[in-house]
Amino acid sequence: MKLKKYLTLTRAGIIESLQYRLSTFVMVIGNLLYLIVVYFLWRAIYNSADSDVVNGMTFYDTLIYLVLATALYGFMEIYAVWEMGRAIQSGKIVLDLLKPMEYRSHLFWSYSGTFIVNFIATFLPTFLVVAIVTHGTIHFGLNLLFFVISVVFAVSINYSIDFLVGTICLYTESIWGINIMKQMVVLLLSGATIPLAFFPDTLRTVVSYLPFQSIYNAPLTLLLNGTPDPQEVLRTIGTQIIWCIVMMLLSKGFWKVSLRQITVNGG
Repeated sequence: MKLKKYLTLTRAGIIESLQYRLSTFVMVIGNLLYLIVVYFLWRAIYNSADSDVVNGMTFYDTLIYLVLATALYGFMEIYAVWEMGRAIQSGKIVLDLLKPMEYRSHLFWSYSGTFIVNFIATFLPTFLVVAIVTHGTIHFGLNLLFFVISVVFAVSINYSIDFLVGTICLYTESIWGINIMKQMVVLLLSGATIPLAFFPDTLRTVVSYLPFQSIYNAPLTLLLNGTPDPQEVLRTIGTQIIWCIVMMLLSKGFWKVSLRQITVNGG
């Protein structure tokens, strides 16, 4: 019965997303422009290097990684922080809390339809184009299954981080600066902007113990590895499961404690 409620929210999210097709088109164009910049930037970096392989990655390895990271970002980013901030500032959050569904679950499943639409409209076409253009660089095997499993956990971790940051709005009543900082930290330390292979050894070790690398680097590593090592797969997905549980508990706990701070302007 509860699943039926969730799927109803998913269906509503899909319908809503399809009503704003122009926003999806603009996002695709924006990502395309970003990828053009990325291409010429990394082309210049590799042209200035003494070797075709830098930190274990060729130019095309790096380009494929960053192209798919950008596509993943367009598919997984749901802007839950902005939604929470607007609801808290307007007082709508009080009405949301009265709904017969936990607010955290309601917000996630309301955006689940957006996940599906963005996956079909942005990530899947990008993935297919990259697979065709690179002439078999991306292998089609068990790595695809591991990638899908990894993305599911990555979505959960990313959402928990968003919910955690959005909860801060209960204290500040303003989320813009905090969210911009969150986006920069996540994009940098997750490998979405610069592959983690290019990080200094010490920083890469530190980042490996943080939840951010489980969002983009983990699924992309599994996807691009045509012959995945079972131990590496278990370690990668196991780390994601641990962070999925930890971040879920942290976001839920912080939300429960922070509800005492709710104030409604004029109410």
